[in-house]
Amino acid sequence: MAVYQTNSPEETEQLARRVGERLRDGDVIAYRGGMGMGKTAFTRGLAAGMGIGEELVSSPTFALINEYRKNGRRLCHFDMYRIDSYDDLYSTGFFDYLDQDAVLAIEWSENIQGLDVLPKGTIWITISRTGESSRSIEIEGGERFENLGD
Repeated sequence: MAVYQTNSPEETEQLARRVGERLRDGDVIAYRGGMGMGKTAFTRGLAAGMGIGEELVSSPTFALINEYRKNGRRLCHFDMYRIDSYDDLYSTGFFDYLDQDAVLAIEWSENIQGLDVLPKGTIWITISRTGESSRSIEIEGGERFENLGD
């Protein structure tokens, strides 16, 4: 596990950009962290690092799933805030996305964690508030996410 500190939304996006550069198609990212922690900001950085561009990324709160594509890469951004059962999850089409060449980024993964549906090798990113704009970001997912710099 690697732990990083950021002091602004911009620093959070910069860290996420470095993570995005190391992502491979098929990776699943499960975010943990409460409202306003910076999960969507982190996803903007992922998209930039993947070459998709951060300007397209917005919270999928009402859509449940936002897809971003560019330069042969694909990022599927889920919001599981309102999902509380296997049937709810199934109705989103989530399982179809697991078999596609895309990176999945899942906000509110806590709501589906107990359903035992996230694949082995899921990358866990826990974002915690340490100050008004500062965050502690823990990344569990292997050596490729260590030593990302300051």
